[in-house]
Amino acid sequence: MDAPDLAAISAYVMPEVPLRPSDVGFLFGTRHGVDEFCASAHALWMRGMFRVLLVSGGVTPGDRRPEAEVIAARLLALGMPRAALVLETRATNTGENVILGRAALSARLDLAQVRSVLVIGKVCATRRYLMTIERHWPGLALSACPVNYFGVEVGRWHEHREFRRRVLAEYQKIPGYLEQGFLSEVADYAPYPARSPAP
Repeated sequence: MDAPDLAAISAYVMPEVPLRPSDVGFLFGTRHGVDEFCASAHALWMRGMFRVLLVSGGVTPGDRRPEAEVIAARLLALGMPRAALVLETRATNTGENVILGRAALSARLDLAQVRSVLVIGKVCATRRYLMTIERHWPGLALSACPVNYFGVEVGRWHEHREFRRRVLAEYQKIPGYLEQGFLSEVADYAPYPARSPAP
């Protein structure tokens, strides 16, 4: 892959999304980089970037505890109040994160009053998070805090084996997810690159 290919893939998979105060923060569950995710979410809450944080993630291989509970325990240890958290503990994929997370949030808030969401998730999955929300919870003003836990700058993703693997996996699977109706494209962001380089 040459430099234009790398730049096009990066712009699509990891778009720059303005960080704005939002009605709700939405932390997508993870087993990787939990400390980095929690530090970012806590810092955003301290800055008043959201009133409520939805944390969605069920049980995944490697731990009997749902991802959301593991993350919540760390957030509480950092000083975030329990009243600021809404946990969804059954989701096993990104679509369920949004569908089940929205249902869990509805028990706390009037969803008609939720007009903006600040997404907190893996930097390499930024586009897919936005597209999943657009598919299952359209009409929101979206903001994002991509968390980079790979230890290299985002611009050097292609030089890090795991970072590269994850970015290219996202790039390659998004068209299929669109065809299956799992995602909806998000307006005002770079289109899918015309070229299709091999990994």
